[in-house]
Amino acid sequence: MRSGAKVAVIGGVFMLVAGGVGYGAYNVVGGGGEDGGPEATGTSSEVRTGPPSDAETARTSKEFLKAWAAGDATTASLLTNNEAGAAPLLTGYAEDAHVTRAVITPGPAVGAKVPYTVKATVSYEGRTKTLSYASELTVVRGLTSGKALVDWEPTVIHPQLTEGATLRTGRSSAPEIEAVDRNDKVLDKETYPSLAPVLATLREKYGAKSGGTAGVETWIEPADESAPKTTLLTLAKGRPGKLRTTIEAGAQAAAERAVKQYSQASVVAVQPSTGAISAVANNPVTDFNAAMQGKQAPGSTLKIVTAAMLIEKGFVSATRPVECPREVLYEGNTFHNLDYFSLPDTDTFTTSFARSCNTAFIKKIDEVHDDSALGKEAREVFGIGLDWKTGIFSTDGSVPEAVGGEAAAQYIGQGTVQMNALNIASITATARTGTFHQPVIVPQSLDGRQLAVASRSLPPHVTQQLNTMMRATATWGSGKAAMASVGGDKGAKTGSAEVDGQGVSNSWFTGFSNDLAAAAVVQSGGHGGDAAGPVVAAVLRAGS
Repeated sequence: MRSGAKVAVIGGVFMLVAGGVGYGAYNVVGGGGEDGGPEATGTSSEVRTGPPSDAETARTSKEFLKAWAAGDATTASLLTNNEAGAAPLLTGYAEDAHVTRAVITPGPAVGAKVPYTVKATVSYEGRTKTLSYASELTVVRGLTSGKALVDWEPTVIHPQLTEGATLRTGRSSAPEIEAVDRNDKVLDKETYPSLAPVLATLREKYGAKSGGTAGVETWIEPADESAPKTTLLTLAKGRPGKLRTTIEAGAQAAAERAVKQYSQASVVAVQPSTGAISAVANNPVTDFNAAMQGKQAPGSTLKIVTAAMLIEKGFVSATRPVECPREVLYEGNTFHNLDYFSLPDTDTFTTSFARSCNTAFIKKIDEVHDDSALGKEAREVFGIGLDWKTGIFSTDGSVPEAVGGEAAAQYIGQGTVQMNALNIASITATARTGTFHQPVIVPQSLDGRQLAVASRSLPPHVTQQLNTMMRATATWGSGKAAMASVGGDKGAKTGSAEVDGQGVSNSWFTGFSNDLAAAAVVQSGGHGGDAAGPVVAAVLRAGS
């Protein structure tokens, strides 16, 4: 298949019939072994080593693709280095996916890799449609046999197949849905790309409750039953049922635009008064919804929870002075502020919060005398770790038990603290009203699921002080530049989280405007106000 290989080109296309089914055509490109040597004749019993030759790559790929196109799963699987793994998917291509014909056209090999296109004819209940896609295979040397074999991966069959997943055609298990926002505006994945995995999950969970009828489809069924199916082809459309979500289309559109500024970014917006999720967006868009499923240290945005705990216990107040030295030592661990800044001892806790002084928070840990206090505050007041049932798969934040320097790191959102944009947006929403409302993306009335309920609300004086400090952050503190364009009653908290092995910290930002709270994270974005801040501001401007 490479210009340097001595190969013969067999012209034309041939048709084979396997098991009574007219199965495929294959554009043959290939030939014998180099110079008619032992590999070509098969007379040598020597076990070969080293990378496959060009001729071996050509021959093995040709024979594999020919067998696959002919529907001969047994022969094709024997030409791989994992017969047991390959056979079920190759057999299922006809039996489960109902492919009745496959035209497989290989392209020029690049080393041991051979790209190809597939034009498959799918037939089910009298309906026929073409499924076209491109993939590739790699030829490797068998470890024990020394033969040139196809390195088996599910992606050989289809580029979106993962381990344990299967390709199927039939009546869809869930009717299609027409998802709408809270104002009845249609939400589709073409207009709102970040909602693609969300809509797929909503269809799986609530399609049967939406009143629609099932269609005939070809789909990828994942190994994880809780994960959504991926529809590849629709042979016959069903009638979609209407499904109302809590999304607000304007905020969603703004979120989609905002995250596209960065290679890796996520944002979520939540309504403090109800917990309704107004927007969720990620870039890149994958089946993994990082905004609601991610787990990483949130940096100083967690100081909202730490501040609430310290104020509740009486160790600080918004108007009392606190120390903010350039660095502080705690149990052998040195903590410092950004660029080693310090503040006068006469400055209030509000100033330390608004300027994001790490040492002011760390210095209070000795007064608390309870390494579990922060985790308790996060759980009891902010609902962190209470098994949220948002309507789709989401990951709760966590502030696990820690001692010593690890516990101190948690005070500033580092160490073992794990959050995502949804969790931080909810923390801000709780700080805004003083009461945790579990975030939801579809109404509880849809399925009667049990929502998480925090054991207590914040005392009113604590809520008032948190709002005062967040307003200061947004108007003259570290969030001023990012929030300048946001109107209404507004507040914010910046954060940057250091990650081992990562040269630039992750940028975190959270804020509120009137009855909307939002949080964003930009991987390797640096200071919170620089990258994540504008993302949050864009969503708040559109949705509040």
